[in-house]
Amino acid sequence: MTAARTFLVTGANTGIGLATAIALARDGGQVFIACRSPELGAAAVARVKAAGASGVAGAAGALGASGASGDDQVRLLPLDLASLASVHACAASFLALDQPLHVLVNNAGVGGQRGLTADGFELHFGVNHLGHFALTMLLLERLKASGPGARIVNVSSDAHYGAPGIDFDALRRRTRSFTGQREYAVSKLCNVLFTQELARRLDGVGVNSYALHPGVVASDIWRRVPWPARSLVTRRMLTTGQGAVTSVYCATSDAVAADSGLFYDKCAVRAPSRVATPELAELLWKYSAEWTGLG
Repeated sequence: MTAARTFLVTGANTGIGLATAIALARDGGQVFIACRSPELGAAAVARVKAAGASGVAGAAGALGASGASGDDQVRLLPLDLASLASVHACAASFLALDQPLHVLVNNAGVGGQRGLTADGFELHFGVNHLGHFALTMLLLERLKASGPGARIVNVSSDAHYGAPGIDFDALRRRTRSFTGQREYAVSKLCNVLFTQELARRLDGVGVNSYALHPGVVASDIWRRVPWPARSLVTRRMLTTGQGAVTSVYCATSDAVAADSGLFYDKCAVRAPSRVATPELAELLWKYSAEWTGLG
């Protein structure tokens, strides 16, 4: 169920996001790549177009019906998730194109870094959750209008099991831990909670939500580890193509078309952390809506 459908993938200029975009385009989908770097984004568009050329040929009729063929099968949208102003601009650019949006893949993320976003939020939380929360809210009416069967796919991590909960005061401060792993785990817990709350709020409107663990992947998230240690760290990890499998599954598989709010690992449902409760999900939504002015 990829041909004649439109996908927006954040962070699709590299790693799992790029592999996801390639898989979707190869099967004939129209793909929007949303990322921060114009140069890396343009290179990614070229790679995805090349990979998707056979898909366009094989699904020409279906894509023609949706208005996407040839050069416009893959397009670039500027997006910096560390800036809510950039998120608004990205959403406005997409909406101005008057295109349907069948699947939003919230893939982009940071890990092992320290700092604050442009709006004063802890970096992992601001990029991995709050930026995606804002983007989803801004595109939600378009997703609803493109349903039934529209999907929101949030790339989380099994790191969320390590988060004991959410200190909401800490989300407005600079990263405290030296490695950033504690804050990363919290942000991935937020992805799971956001997915659950979306499922509750969107029940019956034709938009389903999914969270997933992509596996331990040898992606650019490890680029700060010095060589040759990096090769030792990543040699037993999954490739980015393998890491994209569950994202593509949640974005396209008929097997999960009736599901919503669940957490997936290796294309199968997995129980999330015990701290991922409806009460905490509702509280996260409350703060996220307040801080973004959305929701």
